[in-house]
Amino acid sequence: MLYSFRVVFKILLAFIVLLVVYFLTALYFSLVTVNTNFTECKKDAVEIYLLSNGVHTDIVVPLKNDQKDWTQFVSPAATQSGSSFARFVAFGWGDKGFYLNTKTWADLKFKTAFNALFFLSSTAMHVSYYYQPKESATCRKVCISKESYEKLIVFIESSFLLDKNGLSQKISDAHYFTNDAFYEAKGTYSLFYTCNTWTNNALKSANLRACAWTPFDKGIFYQYDY
Repeated sequence: MLYSFRVVFKILLAFIVLLVVYFLTALYFSLVTVNTNFTECKKDAVEIYLLSNGVHTDIVVPLKNDQKDWTQFVSPAATQSGSSFARFVAFGWGDKGFYLNTKTWADLKFKTAFNALFFLSSTAMHVSYYYQPKESATCRKVCISKESYEKLIVFIESSFLLDKNGLSQKISDAHYFTNDAFYEAKGTYSLFYTCNTWTNNALKSANLRACAWTPFDKGIFYQYDY
């Protein structure tokens, strides 16, 4: 009995130590900035937004401009409302099981969380449409060059799992509200590659200010707190 107690205690202690190391590592690398020479573009800029719900981040970009017409790739007509009002589209990569089975935190199940954290499930792209994002503490506008936006387009598109015809694959009857839809995505979600890591890597790919690594939204917003 005493031996069993010691084993359980050691396992719990090891888990706590690993958790502390994980959070301290995340904090450190969230504060390390890459692309430190980035400055917001003032001429011929493309306006994008970093949007957070307090946990998860989206990248919001123009629905149409001279560089990209996203309606040819993820049509707002595929939403319940048709989103004909939309001028911006938001992309948020994440765990498919978590996305589809956990509309609110009250819906979260242990199996869903376990699978999401330990490389055991597929991923999806959450696509939402907006008329005009409203700047706030959780919605940061960033003005970028056309060259950076071109790189961002490539990164976002490459995260979708396409069908044999090269088209995005909408997940049937999957949505939160009337202005959004879900699509099949590439990659695997884990403790080390979260939805926010995806957003951070998208920023890196476009030579925008970003963290060295972060699993959390706070690190991303810290980089633009100036």
